[in-house]
Amino acid sequence: MKQAELKTHPLRESQGADEDELLANQHTIIANQERIQSNQAKLDLLLANQEAILANQAKLDLRISQQEHTPASPEMIGVNPIFREIVRKARTVAGADATVLVCGETGTGKEVLARDIHARSARRDRPLVTVNCATLPAGLIESDLFGHEKGAFTGAFQRKLGRFEVADGSTIFLDEVGEVPLETQAKFLRILQHGEFERVGGTQTLKVDVRVIAATNQSLERLIAEQKFRSDLFYRLNVFPITLPPLRHRREDILLLVNHFARKYARRFGRDISSINQDSLRQLQEYDWPGNIRELEHVIERAVLIAEGDILDIELPSGNEESYRLALDARTPANVNFIGDADAHRFVTLEDNERHYIRQVLRHTRGRIAGSDGAAAILGLPPSTLRSRMKKLELN
Repeated sequence: MKQAELKTHPLRESQGADEDELLANQHTIIANQERIQSNQAKLDLLLANQEAILANQAKLDLRISQQEHTPASPEMIGVNPIFREIVRKARTVAGADATVLVCGETGTGKEVLARDIHARSARRDRPLVTVNCATLPAGLIESDLFGHEKGAFTGAFQRKLGRFEVADGSTIFLDEVGEVPLETQAKFLRILQHGEFERVGGTQTLKVDVRVIAATNQSLERLIAEQKFRSDLFYRLNVFPITLPPLRHRREDILLLVNHFARKYARRFGRDISSINQDSLRQLQEYDWPGNIRELEHVIERAVLIAEGDILDIELPSGNEESYRLALDARTPANVNFIGDADAHRFVTLEDNERHYIRQVLRHTRGRIAGSDGAAAILGLPPSTLRSRMKKLELN
């Protein structure tokens, strides 16, 4: 009996070892299953994150595509290759916060371009501050731009913030920057270089974070040669120069602009304009537009205003373009007719016509020469040119 028990004992030990090994394997399997489940959860989370990343990337791609193809300003339209390249460059510099100098003839859309750049910049949540340097009185230009302290001069009854201080954190657009007096240009240079200035009558140095977009219809290089503009200020403004082409160099865009302005003023005046007379279109495309886009807009605005049907009919006078630039369609009630009347045989000289017309435009603007609503803008001329012409014609 004892021998039999001795013979079966090793077998029981073997069975126990197998059971222990099996139990250990079960624990290993359970542990592996838990790791697999944990890794699967991590994989599911990773896939979900990848899907979210792809979805956000798609949204970003769509947003970038829309920014590249949709103008922030509806008037930044055109198919002319030179103009499209300018738009591309402007959108490139929009996010760079660099100083931009926009050059071009009167009425080519310099302010429109400046607004488009600001609208695409990181400063777009703050309003663009616009300054027409030609309209600022010579004696008050520093006060207007940099502000003044109470009692700084006669009439300064309280502290006033200047345009640069108001534009802190935003963009300031300095139109007709060539009109800034030499004595003020040094302050311009300092604020561009260091963001520092003092109010008129003040001693405290103030700092601002302002992006500057400047514009001019003059040759600043010529003004430098005439010692009317500082060369160091020019170099500081000329970081990213953009020159807008005149409308006569982008005739393929005239029809697009005509359609845009016709729709714009038809909505404003409550007119139903369905089409434009083909002969009018031909004349519009053949005309040289010395006042550029601004002149074209004024012509379309008046044509829509006096339209009697749904077909827009525009007649441009043939012959002297200088006369037309001053008249801008004498048929319109918003302006006046020439003195000369062929039917009544009351012909006068062109100079008398011009003197009479400028006088009536000045009456309409109550003597205001510069600014968007001034006589110079209506006539499609730089304010300095209009003043020179008024002096020659002995107009006060």
